[in-house]
Amino acid sequence: MNAVIFGANGQDGFYLSQLLEAQNVDVIGVSRSGDFVKGNVADYEFVEEIIKSHQPDYVFHLAANSTTRHNALFENHETISTGTINILEAVYRHNPETKIFLSGSAMQFENNGSPIDENTPFASLSPYAVSRIQSVYAGRYYRSLGLKVYVGYFFNHDSPLRTEQHVNQKIALAAKTVAEGENVNFEIGDITVKKEFNFAGDLMEAIWILVNQNDIFEAVIGSGEEHSIEEWLDLCFKNFDKNWREFVTIKSEFRAEYKVLVSNPKLIKSLGWQPKTSIEELAKMMLK
Repeated sequence: MNAVIFGANGQDGFYLSQLLEAQNVDVIGVSRSGDFVKGNVADYEFVEEIIKSHQPDYVFHLAANSTTRHNALFENHETISTGTINILEAVYRHNPETKIFLSGSAMQFENNGSPIDENTPFASLSPYAVSRIQSVYAGRYYRSLGLKVYVGYFFNHDSPLRTEQHVNQKIALAAKTVAEGENVNFEIGDITVKKEFNFAGDLMEAIWILVNQNDIFEAVIGSGEEHSIEEWLDLCFKNFDKNWREFVTIKSEFRAEYKVLVSNPKLIKSLGWQPKTSIEELAKMMLK
């Protein structure tokens, strides 16, 4: 068996590649950077050639700039929306038996603070959400044409490979810097915000389970456990016997995109998946 991973250079691509290789699946990693097949998922001719030449059993579309900022509008559209259409059409034309996974996001749903599941309505509150929503509807269309198209809606997940633009990694790096004896003072937004603290490797195991069955094609993927950013600050700094309040300034004018973002993972858990990594274990992993 073989699998193509678009977006192989990100944290999800890394852990998915590890998982697939352990399952004796040959991995063709595709990215615009890193030691992979170089190419842009927004280029249809490139995607078509990948599908034609490798005839993959699986295709995973993980490529994205995971930001809701408006200035990422065109990049999100090209990578997520156009990339999805390119993959779906290439598979439809050249290898319709391929199983396709499209990554979705918790950020594309209406959020009133209650746990989000597969029946929660979409909400186009950012360019990122718009692209994710369009990707899902494209997947549903091609599913109606007979393709096996799966969607996993990822809730917050991290790893040591997270970039510093993500607040959880920013906090972890600050704690390590303080532990090394350097003086740090950085600003942070609303620390009362509650979200999930999942390990990326656990979520990749969930999508592998999802694409290897034929009854459920869309599922939210998360632990269903919420923790505040303040809890994460405590965990990271206490690991080095430090008090985060001595190094962190709260931006009082900051307005978060949400107060609570948590999943109801009943459906994915019905397939036998359970997250393995606690928030405490994730903190220790990211602080090594």
